[in-house]
Amino acid sequence: MAITTGTMTDEQRKSVALEYLKGFDRGGTTSSGAPLLDLFDDDAQVYFPKWGLATGKEEIGRLFGEVGATIRAIEHHYASLNWVFAGDTVVCEGGSHGEHVDGPWRAGVPEWGAGRWCDVFEIRDFKIQRVFIYLDPDYAGGDRDRYPWLKDR
Repeated sequence: MAITTGTMTDEQRKSVALEYLKGFDRGGTTSSGAPLLDLFDDDAQVYFPKWGLATGKEEIGRLFGEVGATIRAIEHHYASLNWVFAGDTVVCEGGSHGEHVDGPWRAGVPEWGAGRWCDVFEIRDFKIQRVFIYLDPDYAGGDRDRYPWLKDR
C-alpha cells in the first residue's frame, strides 16, 4: 500500500470509479485509451463472486481476462447509480445489461435475475486500492434448479 500523498474530494473519487465502470463498457480501456489496469495501485485487490480475491495488477488482469471472456457486451446504467462516500471508501450501487456467453441479461428483467450490482471501492491518490464486486454472476439466469422458488419461473 502506498503512503497517501494528497487529499481527494468525493467527486474526484467518484470520477475514478466512473472511469472504471465506463472502461468495462468500452471493452477494458479508459477514456484516454489506456488499459483499465492503469486505474489500479500496484498492490490493489479485487474480489469477484465465484472467482475470489485477486491481489496485484497481474492477478487482477487474470481475473478480468477470465471473467471478461464470458461477457460479450456490457452497459452500466449511469443515470440511476446510487453513491455513498465515507473517507476513501466509495460505494456504488446500480444496474446493467448486456450479453453473456450464456445469453442476454438486463437488470429487473426478470426482477429476480442478474444485472443489479454493488461495488465497494477504496480510492486514494487517484488509484483504486480495492474494489469488491457484489453481484450474481449467473448473468443468463440458468442456475434455477438449486433455488426452489425459481424452478417454475
